[in-house]
Amino acid sequence: MARKSFKAMVVQQAANGKFIRMIVDKFLDELPEGEVLIRVHYSSLNYKDALSAIGNKGVTRRYPHTPGVDVAGIVEESVSDQFRPGEEVIVTGYDLGMNTPGGFGQYIRVPAAWVLKRPDNLSLREAMGYGTAGFAAALSIFRLQGYDVTPDRGEVLVTGATGGVGSLAVAFLAKAGYRVVAATGKLDEKQYLQDLGAAEVIHRDEANDTSGKPLLKGRWAGVVDTVGGNTLGTAIKSTMDRGAVSCVGLVGSPELPLNVYPFILRGVALFGIDSANCPMPMRRQIWQRIADDWKIERLDDLISECGLEDLDNEIERILQGRQRGRVVVNITH
Repeated sequence: MARKSFKAMVVQQAANGKFIRMIVDKFLDELPEGEVLIRVHYSSLNYKDALSAIGNKGVTRRYPHTPGVDVAGIVEESVSDQFRPGEEVIVTGYDLGMNTPGGFGQYIRVPAAWVLKRPDNLSLREAMGYGTAGFAAALSIFRLQGYDVTPDRGEVLVTGATGGVGSLAVAFLAKAGYRVVAATGKLDEKQYLQDLGAAEVIHRDEANDTSGKPLLKGRWAGVVDTVGGNTLGTAIKSTMDRGAVSCVGLVGSPELPLNVYPFILRGVALFGIDSANCPMPMRRQIWQRIADDWKIERLDDLISECGLEDLDNEIERILQGRQRGRVVVNITH
């Protein structure tokens, strides 16, 4: 019997030490062991994917490798009684696209414990319009709400607001009734953020205090921070009593210049958002919230779409901080 082949983006290290990306033919029997074989219809581009695509060993240890931490597709084969061939499913996080071949290929094979049945109110394409970025944004808001950060408490700041996580956080928060202040370095995108639901758009410098003060005037009831570094430190120092901050990114810096005063004088909570290893019961709950209460009517306004052949350009854009919203990768082309 002939081996079944499929197309995939493969990142490998060249003789000169540089990492190169190619679209190649691979075979199903080259995929790792797992209970569920999925025909990928859509994936999406996240910052973690871009890091994997340039050889970042903090994301991917072994090359050659196929990135793509998000997949929406159809079960082709399953040895698990949880899933049947023909079912539409989602896989996000875990080790997918990190050291396990990911969604930038037409097939994946993964453990059944990683697989989630597509919520009824989402199409496969919509699911990847949200993807890991939307899941992380929704999980951030879920954690804020768990600390009693409700709309009547005051404004919520979103940093890095034109990126994938930031855009969706703005839209979800607005849908949930919050007054959202969006911080961005791209003030020419003000209308885009207002269309998503931002009540106010500020320049990122206004959310990046350099005075060195241990505490700042409390303004925010809550914060969804995608930037890290001094921006995250500023957000924590300017959060009001009993407010909370979700840390969900590090596009600015992984460092955190801070003291303990916001925590012991104001009772500010800092939540780390690890979307990759979120337990499946909570994962189902968050995806259901995305599909129902927080579903965005104008999702297409923040999505652009590309195929595998065009993915190189999009990877460069996200690495340069020029991505707006979400990039859905159509694997069926």
